[in-house]
Amino acid sequence: MGTFRLFNHYVRASFIVLGAVEVFILFASVVAGILLRYRQGIAEIPTIVKLYWFDAGLFSFVMLLSLISAGLYQTRLREGSFGFILRLTAAMLLGTVALSVVYYFFPGLILGRGALAIAIVCSFIFIITIRITLYKLDPGIFKKRILVLGTGKHALAITELRRRSDQFGFQIMGYVHLRGEEDLLDEAKVINLNVPLIDYIEKTDINEVVLAIDDRRKGIPMHELLDCKMRGIDIIDVVTFFERETGKIRLDQVHPSWFLFSEGFKSSAMREFVKRAFDILASLFLLIITWPLMVLAALAIFFESRCNVNAHILFRQVRVGMGGRPFQVLKFRSMIVDAEAYGKAQWATKDDSRVTMVGKVIRKTHIDELPQIINVLRGDMSFVGPRPERPEFVVMLSEKIPYYTERHRVRPGITGWAQLLYPYGSTENDALEKLQYDLYFVKNHSLFLDILILLQTAEVVIFGHGTR
Repeated sequence: MGTFRLFNHYVRASFIVLGAVEVFILFASVVAGILLRYRQGIAEIPTIVKLYWFDAGLFSFVMLLSLISAGLYQTRLREGSFGFILRLTAAMLLGTVALSVVYYFFPGLILGRGALAIAIVCSFIFIITIRITLYKLDPGIFKKRILVLGTGKHALAITELRRRSDQFGFQIMGYVHLRGEEDLLDEAKVINLNVPLIDYIEKTDINEVVLAIDDRRKGIPMHELLDCKMRGIDIIDVVTFFERETGKIRLDQVHPSWFLFSEGFKSSAMREFVKRAFDILASLFLLIITWPLMVLAALAIFFESRCNVNAHILFRQVRVGMGGRPFQVLKFRSMIVDAEAYGKAQWATKDDSRVTMVGKVIRKTHIDELPQIINVLRGDMSFVGPRPERPEFVVMLSEKIPYYTERHRVRPGITGWAQLLYPYGSTENDALEKLQYDLYFVKNHSLFLDILILLQTAEVVIFGHGTR
């Protein structure tokens, strides 16, 4: 059980199974809450399910979204058991608040405070139990068994995925030496076959073959690979492997022809219409619920500037948008006035001395980016997309990094795939790394991926990741 594509985005099957199990737990917790609260017998379970299926389904749906928002369905969790419990607590609190809002507007859906409290406690205990059990067992049944064809530099790049979270969905069974290719790996990892490839694959129960051959002109075993393909073995190239497992397109592995023949990089009038409609509705909703926060932020900036009428509350800066067109991005000012000496563009750095006291708070909580809702309503930006860069940096980076301008194929966003998976960048190397994530988004963007990114952005806001 490995990974499959859902609306062009790679989703781990193990998380789908885990999600289904936890939805069942959430649903059953509501039933348990009603049983315990009203002291019903086990024989009443069918009747309770029949009467309260919608209430239990609503509870399960809201709590599942909260679990996703807290980052509990991703491979990057490295805080251990305590960090997991902290995230689960935050998810339960977030879900409780969301349910309270729903019950306020639709009082007929109220489950009952006693039954709801019991359901939340049961959910918390059962989810902790099943998660910790799975983490301890780490069952290999959820991992795809992969055989790598090649032992050169492309194969060496795969060995760099050493962390447990990097290898969450797969297990490398070995690297097959090919005639004429130099071995750059440890001898213990290299397999010199003395039997046909398909025989070895069937003997070792391989699910997938990854082509990591440095020079394909020196001889790909096409007949053997075709035999594997006909026997139901998945065969993918190394670029697609990295795209699926890391959520980015490795530019050091890619060939120009890959962009032409790979799936993705599609656009249509219907897709643009749906995305634009979603942006407008989401912007209006967010504007309604955050305007008090924006007013407080504006007042704090005003008073910190000692009521200086010449110190602007909003900060305007030219950025590069879709198709390379410039626009003015709006943010709350978080730096001192004239932060860039002589008008020279500068990247923000860690513990930047130009950031004001209020600026540190609104940057950490991402409140400084709320005025960009206006940019979304104008059509300059989308809610989800690559972060817009300044023209000076775009010119510089385009000259040094291949395919950099391809990130302008879609509207820039307030949040995005790169912001979730890579920390704040302030160097050319950071720009290269973020571009690889941006290209993944451009290639696979869909409304499903947008919603997934928005849910996981809540984790960034709650836990303060990726800010500077």
